[in-house]
Amino acid sequence: SLYVSEYFSQSAQKLSFYSWYGNAKLFHFHVPEDTVLLRWLLQASRGKGPECTNMEITVHFRYGAPPVINPLGTRFPANATVRPSYNISITLSSAVQNTTFVNVSTPAAGDWFIAAHLPEAAGRIEVKGFSTPCPYMFQADMFVLRLTDIPVLEPGVAMPQTIASPAKPLHVKVFVPKHAAGMRFELRSCVASKQKACAMRVVLGSITLPQSFQRIITCTGNINCSLALDSPPWEKWLQIVVESLGTANASVSVEMLASFTACRPGTTSSFLNFSSLNQSQTGPRPGSAGAAGSSALSAGEASRNVSEQRSFCLQNQPVVREDLDVVSVRYRLLNGPSVPVNAFSPTLLLLNLNTGMDSGGSLVVSLLLNKTSVNLANATVAACVSAASPVLSLNATQNCSTAFFQGYPLSMSTSSAEATLVVLYPQTDDWFLSLRLICPKGQGECNAAEAKVTVFAYLTPCFNDCGPYGQCSLLRRHGYLYAGCSCKAGWGGWSCTDDTKAQSVGAQNLATLLLTLSNLMFLPAIAVAVYRYYLVEASVYTYTMFFSTFYHACDQPGVAVMCIMDYDTLQYCDFLGSVVSIWVTILCMSRVKKILKYVLFVLGTLLIAMSLQLDRRGVWNMMGPCLFALVIMITAWVYHGVKRRHCYPSSWKRWVFYLLPGITLAFIAISVYAFMETNENYYYTHSIWHVLVASSVAFLLPPRDKHKKPWAWSQKLTCRYQICQNDREELYAVT
Repeated sequence: SLYVSEYFSQSAQKLSFYSWYGNAKLFHFHVPEDTVLLRWLLQASRGKGPECTNMEITVHFRYGAPPVINPLGTRFPANATVRPSYNISITLSSAVQNTTFVNVSTPAAGDWFIAAHLPEAAGRIEVKGFSTPCPYMFQADMFVLRLTDIPVLEPGVAMPQTIASPAKPLHVKVFVPKHAAGMRFELRSCVASKQKACAMRVVLGSITLPQSFQRIITCTGNINCSLALDSPPWEKWLQIVVESLGTANASVSVEMLASFTACRPGTTSSFLNFSSLNQSQTGPRPGSAGAAGSSALSAGEASRNVSEQRSFCLQNQPVVREDLDVVSVRYRLLNGPSVPVNAFSPTLLLLNLNTGMDSGGSLVVSLLLNKTSVNLANATVAACVSAASPVLSLNATQNCSTAFFQGYPLSMSTSSAEATLVVLYPQTDDWFLSLRLICPKGQGECNAAEAKVTVFAYLTPCFNDCGPYGQCSLLRRHGYLYAGCSCKAGWGGWSCTDDTKAQSVGAQNLATLLLTLSNLMFLPAIAVAVYRYYLVEASVYTYTMFFSTFYHACDQPGVAVMCIMDYDTLQYCDFLGSVVSIWVTILCMSRVKKILKYVLFVLGTLLIAMSLQLDRRGVWNMMGPCLFALVIMITAWVYHGVKRRHCYPSSWKRWVFYLLPGITLAFIAISVYAFMETNENYYYTHSIWHVLVASSVAFLLPPRDKHKKPWAWSQKLTCRYQICQNDREELYAVT
């Protein structure tokens, strides 16, 4: 045999601590056909700084779709089917880099996905620039070894083969046609060299993770050995590996034979179905050929008897796939939302999910039984959703499984007429919905019974749109798109349905009130600024108070939310007002000339607006203007002190009762903002930040100029007289 090796690599990604699925870094690979060995090369590394500690990286594998993971141990939504993912752990301790190999023999061809993440996030809110997080990098490379000349086993034709030695297993493949109800594989005429008895192991199928359904049989002696498969995967190559269990250098000759059992489907004409679909959209014209065809079709349906139904092994129902958006598909039944279900043969619906871009959402199948359509009170409608091939032998004891796939069972009766199934990240394949009427006393009891089942099937990015406490986000890895839910207000789970740590409505209202009403502490600062004739500063504080209040009212999760304008606009205005308030306060304290002060006000505001547009959450957007303003203030104070030949400000009362308390409040506010905020305590720590910053501004504002009088009327208002005030410009004599 001729082996060909191939190598596939993707760029490394920086890992994140896990809080939702968006923190997991996804790698998407495509395994070619006829691959006999797959080897993953997993490389993990970390930085060399003191902030880097020992870390455990979790890596998940899955075939056909992204892995469904649950590192936080939260609950999944009701009716969702979850199977544990296959994962390994990579530990970074004293070594800066770790290299791990994962081997998969005879892997299934198609899409394979790897997801990697760090442990659960601590929940601390870190200000960008105050701390340097340790970089943890992860890269996945794929090596494949495939055969270029795998023998093809033709159905019904015996193929002799020879296994040279146990170290060289024999690889063959057979193509499974559509509508194959069963497959039988036989080994016969086994002859071993050196007068030894035959001993072989046969493996049918490929490995798929997290679950693998390979069928293995061991054949000993010279008797024929066979294996029967129900519902093999349609229109796919089935890999078969035959290994010799004999002694070394002992060859084995054997004949292989594969045969299929065909299934005869019964369905209406596709042309008539599409004609009826067009007529339902546009409306048939009286006396037209389409109307005559519809009446002929209904007459033909009415004349179909029981013997005709028994001659078919399944009843196909035509389904139209309607693409709505990214990872959003709706399936429409041409014959209406209701399908007939009888006891003779299963009713089959094809749900096409093989485009390669459908595995990043959630497949939802909802069934509703029409109770009046079932004559038998104890009858049950059994349903099964499976991939690659349908389940054709549904009965009361059927576990809803095909040859290489464990399906998802559903059941309906007159007492429970509804059934819903949610498949998270369905694998790329053709999916089938099988329905059949089952009677408790045997199928003969259901001869004259027929049930009507309404089927709703669709693919959605996020099930139930993540609910009221979540946000559905579309994620991307290169050209592959998938969706995930980001939860709020303490809710968790795949679709934000786990309320174990959820905040109550009262707690949400309290958080909103604290974060919004704490901004009212700017009112004393505004009053002090107006009283001391700092009208520009008072306008800036009013702007900050207004937008901070409504930004936090819009930023809240849950039900206590009010947005007066776009969220991004509110956030930008809040950040801009906060930084400009600090800028104008420090410049006001510097007591520079008015014309220079107002020029710095305008120029600084423009530069701050530009820097916030570049990086809104960078620490230097706040620290930069603050430090520059402090340099100006210190320079101005030194100039005034040298000129007056004493300390500036000169009053000890100014230092003790105003400056020192204001500086202390400001430092405490910065410490709370930078080092104490977490996701859990945000609503009260950030409220403390509002109170401390606003209070510090009221203490730090300098007194008004001595030549300005306080706000007061020079005389009382009298009736029918207008009070006018004369402003005189004081003249100073220069001697």
